[in-house]
Amino acid sequence: MDRCLLFPMGGPPMLPSFYNNSQYGPLTTNYQFVQTPNTVAILMEVIHDVRVIPLDGRPHLPSTVRQWLGDSRGHWEGNSLVVDTTNFTGKTKFRGADENLHLTERFTRTAPDILLYEFTVEDPATFTKPWKGEIPMIASDGPLFEHACHEGNYALAGILGGARADEKKKAK
Repeated sequence: MDRCLLFPMGGPPMLPSFYNNSQYGPLTTNYQFVQTPNTVAILMEVIHDVRVIPLDGRPHLPSTVRQWLGDSRGHWEGNSLVVDTTNFTGKTKFRGADENLHLTERFTRTAPDILLYEFTVEDPATFTKPWKGEIPMIASDGPLFEHACHEGNYALAGILGGARADEKKKAK
């Protein structure tokens, strides 16, 4: 990997990935949720991004302010946290969508250890109609680990190539 700016599973939307082979299978991504009276923060183990979602009713940032993870605003509907995200950059490119992407997410606890994650994707410039997805997030007892991205580590291919050459030499 040459760049560690954004991973697809980091979201939003937050999708399963190839990264963590946990007890729940190879397509598991770990998140940690922290709630205060005015915000919810979601820490993603991969790339260790943190989404800070205000719950205080403030408006979205002006449309001239664009961010990799968009501009999220949340509120509660019953026992579901609903998060509205706009203001993505044209570089985010989720499934072809760009700065027109509008995402609505719902997080609902359906069991003591399950959080149902639902999302709706809208981008009239990319998709003919909105589409949805849902993923059960299963609680994990394990800790989150630092994801070490070695951005710009161009020497890795040379190091591994040298090691393979040494192995071949020893085998002869």
